[in-house]
Amino acid sequence: MPDQTTKRPSDAALNTGVGRVLLLVYGVFALSASARALVQITTHFAEAPLAYLLSALAGLVYLAATVGLARGGPRGRMIALVSCSIELVGVLVVGLLSIVDAVAFPDDTVWSRFGSGYGYVPLILPFIGLWWIWRHPRTTV
Repeated sequence: MPDQTTKRPSDAALNTGVGRVLLLVYGVFALSASARALVQITTHFAEAPLAYLLSALAGLVYLAATVGLARGGPRGRMIALVSCSIELVGVLVVGLLSIVDAVAFPDDTVWSRFGSGYGYVPLILPFIGLWWIWRHPRTTV
């Protein structure tokens, strides 16, 4: 019988099917954004440093959201809440700037044009993540 101190909080996204799908999508985006940024930064950073650094930031934000959602509990919820909020602001600001000032973004980021290169999933994902956080009750630890 598992020890009660190591039990995953009931608000961890791993505890339901929808939560598992959300974690899978966040995990894929954490991996893809980070890998893309790593390749871009190491191979041709001088061409579009702002775009490549923003892709690296996006990768870190997706990773933090994945960890927070998987962990659950008060600390995990806070990590996920902050990460999804940063993600939402990032995709809205970078999306708008990449349209208004295309010269500043000679190469795409994950959040360019509101995530159009990724089927607009980066625009929708933070809303789903924030919905998940608020939908599931807080647990006390």
